[in-house]
Amino acid sequence: MTKSFSSYIAEFLGTLFLVFLGCGAAVLAGSHIGFIGVSFAFGLTLLVLAYMIGPVSGCHVNPGVTIGLTLCGKFEKSHVVPYIISQLLGATVGAFILLFIAKGLPGFDLAKGFALNGFGDLSPSHYSMMVVGIIEVILSALLVFAVLSTTTKGFPAGFGPILVGTTLLIGHLVSIPVSNASINFARTFGPALVSGSEVAIHQLPYFLLFNAVGAVLGAIMHKLVRCGE
Repeated sequence: MTKSFSSYIAEFLGTLFLVFLGCGAAVLAGSHIGFIGVSFAFGLTLLVLAYMIGPVSGCHVNPGVTIGLTLCGKFEKSHVVPYIISQLLGATVGAFILLFIAKGLPGFDLAKGFALNGFGDLSPSHYSMMVVGIIEVILSALLVFAVLSTTTKGFPAGFGPILVGTTLLIGHLVSIPVSNASINFARTFGPALVSGSEVAIHQLPYFLLFNAVGAVLGAIMHKLVRCGE
């Protein structure tokens, strides 16, 4: 098995587990642990995955991270498309597994929620597209900035997963009430596609844009801060 193929498998599995465990915490246990518990589920899952698959693929598990690393010359352009495809497939399979399990819950109603991201009626507090866009761009940029920071000279070895996982956790604490916390187009894509929600699917291009713009902004911030290099 070539290293590139191993990397694609790692990205597929990593995104699968991120969606299954993070969204699973919301769908299966949200009424017990609240949005704080869900935030910890996402952050800790990314932290664990970074230690597990980071040495293989870098543990992007997020199209925005892949884009940001590429823009800063820290990732090969030839792997961008396969990485993003692997992430989207992993997120979709993770959402399918979660739906299969959730259907076993007494009284489960897919129409009442499947950890979908969105604005308007899909926003937990009914925020507008503009507000959701602002927070998603800012937090996507922060996450990409954090990931890029772990690649710089002088960053403590072995602490990257802690920084990135904690950053995602904090981002969820802020954005769950606003957009249900995407900060990752793959995480939005999988549940929206599996749910079959027309509203969620129609909003996917917006979240793709939010994630991509955030990635560019995160790369710019990294370049400005590390301009001495």
